[in-house]
Amino acid sequence: MTAFRTLDSAEVKGKRVLIRVDLNVPMNDRVVTDDTRIRAILPTVNEVTKKGGKAILLAHFGRPKGERVPDMSLAPVVPVLQTLLGKPVAFANDCIGNDAASAIARMSDGDVLLLENTRFHKGEEKNDPIFVSALAELGDIYVDDAFSAAHRAHASTEGIARQLPAFAGRSMQSELEALEKALTAPRRPVIAVVGGAKVSSKIELLNNLVTKVDALVIGGGMANTFLNAQGYNVGKSLCEHELADTARRILATAADSGCAIILPVDAVVAWRFEARAPSQAYAVDSIPADAMILDIGPHSIERVKSAIDDAATLVWNGPLGAFEMEPFDRGTLAAAQHAAARTRDGHLLSVAGGGDTVAALNAAGAADDFSYISTAGGAFLEWLEGKQLPGVEVLRRG
Repeated sequence: MTAFRTLDSAEVKGKRVLIRVDLNVPMNDRVVTDDTRIRAILPTVNEVTKKGGKAILLAHFGRPKGERVPDMSLAPVVPVLQTLLGKPVAFANDCIGNDAASAIARMSDGDVLLLENTRFHKGEEKNDPIFVSALAELGDIYVDDAFSAAHRAHASTEGIARQLPAFAGRSMQSELEALEKALTAPRRPVIAVVGGAKVSSKIELLNNLVTKVDALVIGGGMANTFLNAQGYNVGKSLCEHELADTARRILATAADSGCAIILPVDAVVAWRFEARAPSQAYAVDSIPADAMILDIGPHSIERVKSAIDDAATLVWNGPLGAFEMEPFDRGTLAAAQHAAARTRDGHLLSVAGGGDTVAALNAAGAADDFSYISTAGGAFLEWLEGKQLPGVEVLRRG
């Protein structure tokens, strides 16, 4: 049984069900350009309406900072939501007060209503008790289906869950179950692949992972900082030289925890940071002083693939090189495709997250074969860092 209250134990028939969703979607000229996050909430909304509940959607868009900003209205989401749900969606010009209450009063069981941007009110991000109560007055039950906002203790993500019976929606449930399988109670051995530009942005992540996983692959620009800390010359590569001591401490913690650190043994270098720039592979002890490392080399790719072969569970965050530019995407694509094949063949549970990671897996054609891909961004990263997420903790079974 999951550690969190889910829709399985919620009686929604005839009830006003406030559902916190993530509709912070990409738009161009007030037209939705990517409906991925909208599609993610469909199972929860459909389940609530089919069981006779009134689905009242709470969401934020952008950062209006407590002001009513017309360009940050959620109204443009309505037509997309109606098309995907295959039914009418009403819209209220506010998320509290008379506008919201009147719109809810007009609802029949099974209807869907979207309330205006919660962040138009300063009380949202402040988790103000008065604003929380104004939201709670509109519903009988609260369902959180926005894991991506669960790391914020806001009124619509945490405060309201303390005033109404609170449950995890299906998208939230899927995310929590995937993350629990990956780190909380994983099948071992567990390998983590962590890449990206800077160690400084992932110190907490690395410190937590080396105590949780059996092997850690470090790639991307951050690998250069670790190579430099070990005495290698990384030429003109992106490198946080001032974090050499931090890198050495992380390596020492890993050794104490029995976590194998897998760093590049060779690298693809170039003399210009641009797509299809002339490049060559060198061993990490032979990097030219006037060159920059832009990808892991062929021997390193094989090491990463072998490490994935040895694992039962994989957690991935960040690319292994400058994957946006050919040919410096080869390391990331090869590792991603290998992990996807192992997952497809039933040998690996694979969980990935982070904007660049999702983009890289999509580019590799590997995304569909991973066990779970999180689009939650900051919340996913904070979970990997071992932090408690306020919007998750309030959903735990008592």
